[in-house]
Amino acid sequence: MPLGRFGRPGLIGMAARTAVVAGTATAVSGSVQRHQQEKAYQQQEAQAYEMQQQQAAMQQAAQQAAAQQYAAQQAAAPQAPAGGGDDLMAKLSQLGQLHAQGILSDEEFTAAKAKLLS
Repeated sequence: MPLGRFGRPGLIGMAARTAVVAGTATAVSGSVQRHQQEKAYQQQEAQAYEMQQQQAAMQQAAQQAAAQQYAAQQAAAPQAPAGGGDDLMAKLSQLGQLHAQGILSDEEFTAAKAKLLS
C-alpha cells in the first residue's frame, strides 16, 4: 500500500498549483496587452493616413484656388497701351517730383513736359 495523504494537497503541491495559475495568468495578460497595443497602433496609423489624405486635399484645393485667382487677375488686368503709357506716366510723375523738390524750375519743367507729351 502506498503511503500518502488523501485530501488536501501538501505544501509543495499547493506551491506548484499556484505557480501554474500565476504563469497562466501572466501569459494571458501579456497576450491581451499585446493585442491592445497592436489595435491602438493600427488606429493611430489609420488616423495618420487620414490626416495625410486631408492635408494633401487641402494643398491641392489651395493650389487650384491660387491658380484661379491668378487667372482672374490676369484677365482683369488692363492692357498697356501700345505707345508705352505706363512709361510716359512714370516719367511725368518723376518730372513732377523733381519740380516739387525744386530741382527743376518752372520753365525747365514745362519744357520737359512738352517734350514728353509731343
